[in-house]
Amino acid sequence: MWQDALLVDAGGTPVHRDHTFTKSQDWDEVQAFCSAVYMPYRVRPMDRHARPDATMISADAGPVTMTRFSYGTEIFLDQFDPEAGNILVLNTLAGSLDHQTDGGSVGTGAGESFVVDCSRADYWLEGARDHMQLNLTISHQTMAETAERWFGFVPDDTLWTKRVKFGGPNSAWLSLLDYAARSLTRAGQVPADAAMARHLGETICVELLRQWAGAAGLRLNEGARAAAPGYVRRAEEILSDEAREAPTIGEVAARVGVSARTLSGGFQRFRGQSPRDFLAARRLDGFRADLLAARGDLTVAEIAADWGFVNFGALAGRYRERYGELPSHTLARAKSARI
Repeated sequence: MWQDALLVDAGGTPVHRDHTFTKSQDWDEVQAFCSAVYMPYRVRPMDRHARPDATMISADAGPVTMTRFSYGTEIFLDQFDPEAGNILVLNTLAGSLDHQTDGGSVGTGAGESFVVDCSRADYWLEGARDHMQLNLTISHQTMAETAERWFGFVPDDTLWTKRVKFGGPNSAWLSLLDYAARSLTRAGQVPADAAMARHLGETICVELLRQWAGAAGLRLNEGARAAAPGYVRRAEEILSDEAREAPTIGEVAARVGVSARTLSGGFQRFRGQSPRDFLAARRLDGFRADLLAARGDLTVAEIAADWGFVNFGALAGRYRERYGELPSHTLARAKSARI
Protein backbone atom coordinates (compact mmCIF):
# COMPACT_ATOMS: atom_id res chain seq x y z
CA MET A 1 0.00 0.00 0.00
CA TRP A 2 1.24 3.47 -0.83
CA GLN A 3 0.64 4.59 2.77
CA ASP A 4 3.82 2.64 3.58
CA ALA A 5 5.90 4.53 0.99
CA LEU A 6 9.62 4.56 1.85
CA LEU A 7 8.98 2.34 4.87
CA VAL A 8 8.95 -1.03 3.07
CA ASP A 9 10.93 -2.37 0.14
CA ALA A 10 9.65 -3.79 -3.16
CA GLY A 11 8.87 -7.12 -1.46
CA GLY A 12 6.92 -5.53 1.37
CA THR A 13 9.68 -6.05 3.95
CA PRO A 14 10.08 -3.20 6.48
CA VAL A 15 13.25 -1.21 5.90
CA HIS A 16 15.49 -0.70 8.91
CA ARG A 17 16.65 2.87 9.38
CA ASP A 18 18.51 4.56 12.20
CA HIS A 19 15.73 6.29 14.17
CA THR A 20 18.15 9.10 15.03
CA PHE A 21 18.21 10.33 11.44
CA THR A 22 14.54 9.88 10.54
CA LYS A 23 12.84 11.46 13.57
CA SER A 24 13.46 14.77 15.28
CA GLN A 25 12.01 17.03 17.95
CA ASP A 26 14.43 19.84 17.19
CA TRP A 27 13.14 22.74 15.07
CA ASP A 28 16.61 23.57 13.71
CA GLU A 29 17.18 19.98 12.54
CA VAL A 30 13.76 19.82 10.92
CA GLN A 31 14.18 23.15 9.18
CA ALA A 32 17.63 22.19 7.90
CA PHE A 33 16.15 19.03 6.37
CA CYS A 34 13.29 20.96 4.77
CA SER A 35 15.57 23.65 3.34
CA ALA A 36 17.73 20.92 1.78
CA VAL A 37 14.99 18.77 0.24
CA TYR A 38 12.37 21.44 -0.55
CA MET A 39 13.62 25.05 -0.37
CA PRO A 40 13.90 27.79 2.26
CA TYR A 41 10.54 28.92 3.65
CA ARG A 42 8.97 30.15 6.89
CA VAL A 43 7.48 27.74 9.45
CA ARG A 44 5.09 28.82 12.18
CA PRO A 45 3.65 26.26 14.62
CA MET A 46 0.01 27.02 15.37
CA ASP A 47 0.88 26.51 19.03
CA ARG A 48 4.01 28.62 19.40
CA HIS A 49 5.21 26.48 22.31
CA ALA A 50 4.83 23.21 20.41
CA ARG A 51 7.81 21.03 19.62
CA PRO A 52 7.95 19.03 16.40
CA ASP A 53 7.73 15.26 16.30
CA ALA A 54 8.96 15.10 12.74
CA THR A 55 9.36 12.19 10.34
CA MET A 56 12.10 12.84 7.76
CA ILE A 57 12.92 10.23 5.07
CA SER A 58 14.05 11.00 1.53
CA ALA A 59 15.05 9.17 -1.65
CA ASP A 60 15.96 10.39 -5.13
CA ALA A 61 14.44 9.23 -8.42
CA GLY A 62 16.78 10.92 -10.84
CA PRO A 63 15.82 14.63 -10.75
CA VAL A 64 12.89 13.99 -8.40
CA THR A 65 13.37 14.05 -4.62
CA MET A 66 10.74 12.00 -2.80
CA THR A 67 10.19 12.58 0.91
CA ARG A 68 8.10 10.96 3.59
CA PHE A 69 7.57 13.86 5.96
CA SER A 70 5.45 15.31 8.74
CA TYR A 71 6.00 17.95 11.38
CA GLY A 72 4.02 16.04 13.99
CA THR A 73 2.32 19.25 15.04
CA GLU A 74 -0.08 21.76 13.50
CA ILE A 75 1.84 24.25 11.34
CA PHE A 76 1.50 27.15 8.91
CA LEU A 77 4.07 27.53 6.10
CA ASP A 78 4.64 30.47 3.77
CA GLN A 79 7.32 32.63 2.11
CA PHE A 80 8.58 29.79 -0.11
CA ASP A 81 11.75 30.97 -1.86
CA PRO A 82 11.08 31.49 -5.60
CA GLU A 83 14.82 31.69 -6.30
CA ALA A 84 15.14 27.98 -5.49
CA GLY A 85 13.24 27.31 -8.72
CA ASN A 86 11.35 24.31 -7.37
CA ILE A 87 7.95 22.72 -7.86
CA LEU A 88 6.30 20.97 -4.90
CA VAL A 89 3.86 18.08 -5.17
CA LEU A 90 2.23 17.41 -1.80
CA ASN A 91 0.64 13.95 -1.63
CA THR A 92 -1.25 13.41 1.61
CA LEU A 93 -0.89 9.98 3.23
CA ALA A 94 -2.88 10.81 6.37
CA GLY A 95 -4.43 13.81 8.05
CA SER A 96 -5.05 16.92 5.99
CA LEU A 97 -3.53 20.07 4.53
CA ASP A 98 -5.10 23.36 3.45
CA HIS A 99 -3.45 24.97 0.39
CA GLN A 100 -3.53 28.48 -1.04
CA THR A 101 -5.33 28.78 -4.37
CA ASP A 102 -6.63 31.68 -6.43
CA GLY A 103 -9.06 33.59 -4.24
CA GLY A 104 -9.04 31.15 -1.35
CA SER A 105 -7.86 27.69 -0.35
CA VAL A 106 -8.52 24.00 -0.93
CA GLY A 107 -8.03 21.05 1.36
CA THR A 108 -6.39 17.70 0.64
CA GLY A 109 -7.00 14.54 2.62
CA ALA A 110 -5.60 11.02 2.45
CA GLY A 111 -4.93 9.99 -1.16
CA GLU A 112 -5.21 13.51 -2.60
CA SER A 113 -2.44 15.59 -4.16
CA PHE A 114 -1.64 19.26 -4.76
CA VAL A 115 0.97 20.84 -7.03
CA VAL A 116 2.45 24.35 -6.98
CA ASP A 117 5.39 25.89 -8.83
CA CYS A 118 6.93 28.03 -6.10
CA SER A 119 9.11 29.79 -8.69
CA ARG A 120 5.97 31.12 -10.40
CA ALA A 121 3.27 31.44 -7.73
CA ASP A 122 2.92 32.53 -4.12
CA TYR A 123 1.96 29.74 -1.77
CA TRP A 124 1.03 28.99 1.80
CA LEU A 125 -0.29 25.88 3.49
CA GLU A 126 -1.66 24.86 6.84
CA GLY A 127 -1.16 21.32 8.11
CA ALA A 128 -3.21 19.44 10.69
CA ARG A 129 -1.43 17.87 13.62
CA ASP A 130 -1.82 14.35 12.18
CA HIS A 131 -0.67 15.16 8.63
CA MET A 132 1.74 12.76 6.90
CA GLN A 133 3.04 13.44 3.42
CA LEU A 134 4.78 11.75 0.51
CA ASN A 135 6.10 14.89 -1.15
CA LEU A 136 8.00 15.45 -4.39
CA THR A 137 10.47 18.22 -5.16
CA ILE A 138 11.23 18.84 -8.86
CA SER A 139 12.98 21.81 -10.40
CA HIS A 140 11.00 24.00 -12.79
CA GLN A 141 13.79 23.54 -15.33
CA THR A 142 13.43 19.75 -15.19
CA MET A 143 9.70 19.96 -15.81
CA ALA A 144 10.14 22.44 -18.65
CA GLU A 145 12.69 20.18 -20.35
CA THR A 146 10.44 17.15 -19.87
CA ALA A 147 7.53 18.99 -21.49
CA GLU A 148 9.70 19.99 -24.42
CA ARG A 149 10.92 16.40 -24.94
CA TRP A 150 7.52 14.74 -24.65
CA PHE A 151 5.08 17.33 -25.95
CA GLY A 152 7.26 19.42 -28.26
CA PHE A 153 6.98 22.73 -26.42
CA VAL A 154 7.45 24.36 -23.03
CA PRO A 155 4.13 25.52 -21.52
CA ASP A 156 3.90 29.15 -20.50
CA ASP A 157 2.72 30.49 -17.16
CA THR A 158 -0.86 29.53 -18.03
CA LEU A 159 0.20 26.16 -16.58
CA TRP A 160 3.01 27.02 -14.18
CA THR A 161 0.99 29.57 -12.18
CA LYS A 162 -1.89 27.12 -11.62
CA ARG A 163 -2.03 25.76 -8.05
CA VAL A 164 -4.25 22.71 -8.34
CA LYS A 165 -5.54 19.67 -6.50
CA PHE A 166 -5.55 16.34 -8.36
CA GLY A 167 -5.36 12.58 -7.96
CA GLY A 168 -7.43 10.88 -5.31
CA PRO A 169 -7.73 7.44 -3.67
CA ASN A 170 -7.19 4.54 -6.10
CA SER A 171 -5.94 6.91 -8.84
CA ALA A 172 -3.25 5.95 -11.35
CA TRP A 173 -1.10 8.74 -9.90
CA LEU A 174 -1.02 7.08 -6.48
CA SER A 175 -0.23 3.72 -8.07
CA LEU A 176 2.75 5.30 -9.82
CA LEU A 177 4.01 6.87 -6.59
CA ASP A 178 3.64 3.55 -4.77
CA TYR A 179 5.63 1.74 -7.48
CA ALA A 180 8.33 4.42 -7.50
CA ALA A 181 8.69 4.48 -3.71
CA ARG A 182 9.01 0.69 -3.50
CA SER A 183 11.49 0.60 -6.37
CA LEU A 184 13.66 3.23 -4.71
CA THR A 185 13.69 1.47 -1.33
CA ARG A 186 16.30 -1.23 -1.13
CA ALA A 187 17.65 -1.77 2.36
CA GLY A 188 17.09 1.93 2.95
CA GLN A 189 19.25 2.95 0.03
CA VAL A 190 18.68 4.34 -3.45
CA PRO A 191 19.36 1.53 -5.94
CA ALA A 192 22.79 1.41 -7.52
CA ASP A 193 21.08 1.37 -10.92
CA ALA A 194 21.03 5.11 -11.55
CA ALA A 195 19.52 4.58 -14.99
CA MET A 196 16.44 3.00 -13.39
CA ALA A 197 16.12 5.89 -10.95
CA ARG A 198 16.29 8.40 -13.83
CA HIS A 199 13.64 6.42 -15.70
CA LEU A 200 11.36 6.55 -12.66
CA GLY A 201 11.94 10.28 -12.38
CA GLU A 202 11.12 10.83 -16.05
CA THR A 203 7.93 8.79 -15.73
CA ILE A 204 6.85 10.78 -12.68
CA CYS A 205 7.50 14.10 -14.44
CA VAL A 206 5.54 13.13 -17.56
CA GLU A 207 2.55 11.88 -15.58
CA LEU A 208 2.65 14.96 -13.35
CA LEU A 209 2.49 17.18 -16.43
CA ARG A 210 -0.58 15.30 -17.65
CA GLN A 211 -2.29 15.43 -14.27
CA TRP A 212 -1.42 19.10 -13.73
CA ALA A 213 -2.61 20.17 -17.17
CA GLY A 214 -5.80 18.14 -16.83
CA ALA A 215 -6.64 19.69 -13.47
CA ALA A 216 -5.87 23.15 -14.88
CA GLY A 217 -8.12 22.59 -17.89
CA LEU A 218 -5.27 22.60 -20.41
CA ARG A 219 -4.52 20.11 -23.20
CA LEU A 220 -0.83 19.53 -23.70
CA ASN A 221 -1.26 17.57 -26.93
CA GLU A 222 -3.45 20.17 -28.59
CA GLY A 223 -3.00 23.37 -26.64
CA ALA A 224 -0.16 25.81 -27.11
CA ARG A 225 1.58 23.70 -29.75
CA ALA A 226 -1.46 23.55 -32.05
CA ALA A 227 -2.22 27.22 -31.41
CA ALA A 228 1.27 28.36 -32.42
CA PRO A 229 1.34 30.38 -35.65
CA GLY A 230 2.60 28.75 -38.83
CA TYR A 231 5.89 30.62 -38.85
CA VAL A 232 6.80 29.12 -35.44
CA ARG A 233 5.98 25.59 -36.58
CA ARG A 234 7.91 26.05 -39.85
CA ALA A 235 10.87 27.42 -37.93
CA GLU A 236 10.79 24.38 -35.64
CA GLU A 237 10.96 22.09 -38.67
CA ILE A 238 13.94 23.98 -40.09
CA LEU A 239 15.78 24.07 -36.77
CA SER A 240 15.13 20.35 -36.20
CA ASP A 241 16.02 19.23 -39.75
CA GLU A 242 19.13 21.41 -39.98
CA ALA A 243 20.32 21.29 -36.37
CA ARG A 244 23.70 19.92 -37.41
CA GLU A 245 24.33 22.96 -39.61
CA ALA A 246 23.09 25.33 -36.86
CA PRO A 247 21.43 28.00 -38.99
CA THR A 248 21.30 31.47 -37.44
CA ILE A 249 18.01 32.69 -36.05
CA GLY A 250 18.09 35.57 -38.52
CA GLU A 251 18.41 33.15 -41.44
CA VAL A 252 15.52 31.03 -40.18
CA ALA A 253 13.35 34.11 -39.60
CA ALA A 254 13.94 35.30 -43.18
CA ARG A 255 13.02 31.87 -44.56
CA VAL A 256 9.69 31.81 -42.71
CA GLY A 257 8.94 35.42 -43.62
CA VAL A 258 9.18 37.25 -40.30
CA SER A 259 11.75 39.33 -38.45
CA ALA A 260 14.09 37.75 -35.94
CA ARG A 261 12.33 39.72 -33.21
CA THR A 262 8.92 38.39 -34.24
CA LEU A 263 10.26 34.84 -34.39
CA SER A 264 11.78 35.13 -30.92
CA GLY A 265 8.58 36.61 -29.55
CA GLY A 266 6.52 33.79 -31.08
CA PHE A 267 8.75 31.13 -29.53
CA GLN A 268 8.61 32.79 -26.12
CA ARG A 269 4.83 33.10 -26.22
CA PHE A 270 3.94 29.67 -27.62
CA ARG A 271 6.92 27.55 -26.60
CA GLY A 272 8.16 29.22 -23.43
CA GLN A 273 11.72 29.36 -24.75
CA SER A 274 13.83 31.17 -27.31
CA PRO A 275 14.47 29.73 -30.79
CA ARG A 276 18.15 29.58 -29.84
CA ASP A 277 17.35 27.37 -26.85
CA PHE A 278 15.14 25.19 -29.06
CA LEU A 279 18.02 24.76 -31.51
CA ALA A 280 20.50 24.01 -28.72
CA ALA A 281 18.21 21.24 -27.44
CA ARG A 282 17.85 19.74 -30.94
CA ARG A 283 21.62 19.78 -31.38
CA LEU A 284 22.13 17.97 -28.08
CA ASP A 285 19.47 15.42 -29.05
CA GLY A 286 21.19 14.84 -32.40
CA PHE A 287 24.59 14.54 -30.77
CA ARG A 288 23.19 11.98 -28.33
CA ALA A 289 21.58 10.02 -31.16
CA ASP A 290 24.94 9.80 -32.92
CA LEU A 291 26.63 8.66 -29.71
CA LEU A 292 24.07 5.90 -29.31
CA ALA A 293 24.50 4.81 -32.95
CA ALA A 294 28.30 5.10 -33.05
CA ARG A 295 30.28 2.13 -34.27
CA GLY A 296 33.93 1.29 -34.57
CA ASP A 297 36.54 3.47 -32.92
CA LEU A 298 34.71 6.80 -33.10
CA THR A 299 35.38 8.98 -30.06
CA VAL A 300 33.22 11.52 -28.28
CA ALA A 301 35.48 14.30 -29.56
CA GLU A 302 35.11 13.17 -33.18
CA ILE A 303 31.33 12.95 -32.93
CA ALA A 304 31.17 16.32 -31.19
CA ALA A 305 33.37 17.91 -33.84
CA ASP A 306 31.05 16.59 -36.54
CA TRP A 307 28.30 18.60 -34.86
CA GLY A 308 30.47 21.70 -34.71
CA PHE A 309 31.02 21.63 -30.95
CA VAL A 310 34.43 23.00 -29.99
CA ASN A 311 34.18 23.61 -26.23
CA PHE A 312 34.03 20.02 -25.02
CA GLY A 313 33.98 20.99 -21.34
CA ALA A 314 30.89 23.16 -21.72
CA LEU A 315 29.29 20.52 -23.96
CA ALA A 316 29.81 17.82 -21.33
CA GLY A 317 28.22 20.02 -18.66
CA ARG A 318 25.14 20.81 -20.73
CA TYR A 319 24.83 17.16 -21.80
CA ARG A 320 25.01 15.87 -18.25
CA GLU A 321 22.42 18.42 -17.08
CA ARG A 322 20.00 17.31 -19.81
CA TYR A 323 20.54 13.53 -19.81
CA GLY A 324 21.99 12.75 -16.40
CA GLU A 325 25.28 11.30 -17.65
CA LEU A 326 28.44 12.32 -19.50
CA PRO A 327 28.75 11.84 -23.28
CA SER A 328 31.56 9.32 -22.69
CA HIS A 329 29.22 7.19 -20.56
CA THR A 330 26.56 7.20 -23.28
CA LEU A 331 29.08 6.15 -25.91
CA ALA A 332 30.61 3.42 -23.75
CA ARG A 333 27.19 2.02 -22.87
CA ALA A 334 26.08 2.04 -26.50
CA LYS A 335 29.22 0.23 -27.67
CA SER A 336 29.00 -2.27 -24.82
CA ALA A 337 25.41 -3.11 -25.76
CA ARG A 338 26.53 -4.09 -29.27
CA ILE A 339 29.31 -6.42 -28.16
